[in-house]
Amino acid sequence: MNYKFLIIICFFLGLTNINSQENKKTKVFLLAGQSNMDGRAKASGLSEIDKKRLKAAQNNVTLYYNFSEGKPLDTAKAEKHTGKKFGADYLFGPELFFGIKMSEKYPDHNIVLIKRSKGGMSLYGAWNPDWSIEKATLMNEQKQPKLYSEFIQYSKKVLENLSNYEICGMLWVQGETDSSKRFGTKPANTYESNLKKLISCVRKDINQPNLPFLLFQVGHGEVVEGMKNTAKEDKNVVLIPQEKDRNSKFYFERNPMPLGHYTTKSMKKIGTLFYDYFMKNF
Repeated sequence: MNYKFLIIICFFLGLTNINSQENKKTKVFLLAGQSNMDGRAKASGLSEIDKKRLKAAQNNVTLYYNFSEGKPLDTAKAEKHTGKKFGADYLFGPELFFGIKMSEKYPDHNIVLIKRSKGGMSLYGAWNPDWSIEKATLMNEQKQPKLYSEFIQYSKKVLENLSNYEICGMLWVQGETDSSKRFGTKPANTYESNLKKLISCVRKDINQPNLPFLLFQVGHGEVVEGMKNTAKEDKNVVLIPQEKDRNSKFYFERNPMPLGHYTTKSMKKIGTLFYDYFMKNF
């Protein structure tokens, strides 16, 4: 056997493999919202099968979460106050099972999830692309971050270090704070226009004029009507509904009050439905 020839062949096969990894297509998804996007589902409730699926997904799914460096998809260490409140060391949001399902569908792609979320924040105030001190003060968010601008800056910073990628869509879970009447009627009354503004600004700021938006129905009253109207008028916006019927596919169990927020089972379903709606519509 000609060993020199064999070494050359192995060398070029190695280069081919390296190049194929570097040229691997990357699918990027943006995620944003308040506490139910941040995630309050207990990781301790994950089954052994769930854990095995997550471990497999870590091979090709990277999560960028609240300014952190990219890490393999995983549950998040709870902040001290939140962990004590929910009795959990690790929590997760919709990204976990959305990422798992995407990994299973596209095992030969890299999947990048960029998430910016913070509990209790409104679209009228902190998340508003047209942020103003007056709007933030009305929501008692004048000392909170300007979440929209932070989110865009963070996303662009991550994207600068990626190659051969496509931004596939954005997941939005927010609306509870704007539904609250303790801030008056203006946040709910203007939710629809603010949501449409958010969508148009994201599309413009990341140069994706037809970017798909997937909304999860939270809140009530005019906030929900605003979500429904937006999804009806924009073919690239879809809404995952909620229903009060416990037998409905769209019933999502929450922790008893005063905790609220979605249980592990419900959050798993929410992440899966985000995947299902994306695949069905886009």
